[in-house]
Amino acid sequence: MTAHLTRILTTTAAICMLAFASVGHARAIDESPSAGAMAVDAVFARPILLATTVVGTALYVVSLPFSLLGGNAEEAGQALVVGPAKATFVRCLGCERSGRKDEVVAQTDT
Repeated sequence: MTAHLTRILTTTAAICMLAFASVGHARAIDESPSAGAMAVDAVFARPILLATTVVGTALYVVSLPFSLLGGNAEEAGQALVVGPAKATFVRCLGCERSGRKDEVVAQTDT
């Protein structure tokens, strides 16, 4: 029974992560974090945010029938899954705000 429930939750989490892959096309940010901020983010913040995303996904799945009845499934998904996923996967290393850094491309005249 526990193995079956674990398999269902793992599959649901994987599907949610694939469904929210478009989160990678977020707005650009302009921050220049230090090496220390990047190290702290990589070692402490990202694992905690990943755990928050997984727990939020599980809570969303458990509360989904009630959210559907209440008509707020989208808001629950944004708060429990999308918000933590953006903070985990879209935020640049060491940055404080979610988003992607613009890559500087130099245009040459020909």
